[in-house]
Amino acid sequence: MAVLTLTLHPGNVLAWLLVGLLAGAIAGRLTRGRGFGCIGDIVVGLIGSFIGGLIVAPFVKQTTTAGFLGTLLVALIGALVLLIGLRVLRSIV
Repeated sequence: MAVLTLTLHPGNVLAWLLVGLLAGAIAGRLTRGRGFGCIGDIVVGLIGSFIGGLIVAPFVKQTTTAGFLGTLLVALIGALVLLIGLRVLRSIV
């Protein structure tokens, strides 16, 4: 039975927060918004990075390393999808 272990290092968490902040801030600007503030942009970017990972995963090998810019691009794609989806839902409701 395989056991999945996750080791969190302080540098990794800081990198996740930085990518989340950048992706959320850029996505907020690209969708003609003012953003959601620092914490809101981080949350949008982190949720967006998860969504972006789900969108991009079928198209790349699992062993592919993207680096910082690739990670930022994936998080940005997901954050844009999230923000556009939220704005569509807001206009419906």
